[in-house]
Amino acid sequence: MEKIVSLLSKIKDKFLASDFYHDFHLNFIDDNRWKWITDGLLQTLKITFFAILIGIIIGVVIASVRSSFDKNRETLELKGGLGYHLLKFLNFICHLYLTVIRGTPVVVQLLIFYFIIFASSTNGTMIAIIAFGMNSGAYVAEIFRGGIMSIDHGQFEAGRSLGFNYVQTMFYIIIPQVFKAVLPTLCNEFIVLLKETSIAGYVGIMDLTKAGDLIRGRTFSAFMPLIAVALIYLVLVVILTQLVSMLERRLRRSER
Repeated sequence: MEKIVSLLSKIKDKFLASDFYHDFHLNFIDDNRWKWITDGLLQTLKITFFAILIGIIIGVVIASVRSSFDKNRETLELKGGLGYHLLKFLNFICHLYLTVIRGTPVVVQLLIFYFIIFASSTNGTMIAIIAFGMNSGAYVAEIFRGGIMSIDHGQFEAGRSLGFNYVQTMFYIIIPQVFKAVLPTLCNEFIVLLKETSIAGYVGIMDLTKAGDLIRGRTFSAFMPLIAVALIYLVLVVILTQLVSMLERRLRRSER
């Protein structure tokens, strides 16, 4: 027993004297720098969560408008009237939005939102949520539009035969089926969004990546804080992937 205690004591002394322990203590323990990592992680999760909600809302609305116009264009054009011109105008606005958002880098959009559109605001987190949400909405919209266009037209006719109008048919019949069809692609978009939030530090937001960079700037040690940030992102992505896999399996069981 004494030999085991002595061996453990020697291992402990060697560990405390090692470069790894020194670097770890310098980067995370001194001045409670580990709190920067936890605060940055919470900020990253907050921005990602609310940006996802905004992206889904924008995506569903735009996808519904564009798919409605594409599916009913010929019929509405023959009827004419205010409904056709209104839907045509909304489709044009949606197409312009998609072109601008998907055609410009997300970091440039973030800078425009922060320094131009909301220049008078001091809430950087809210600005980042809006910027990332609108960026994600453009890609989510195309994912949902592809899903809606893949649904058989007979589903729309079935909804009409049940007495639903077009909006009710979309909400109660089409959208739930689309969610199941596009879930894997939607998960990939959310993973991309989570990693894209790492540029929030460009406008001074204390996110996870910014926290690691601040530690590097204080300690002049790049390896430990940046590897820690990379590992945290990796763990988050793995957890998100597993949760979506569980959801997919549950949806498949519900179909049976």
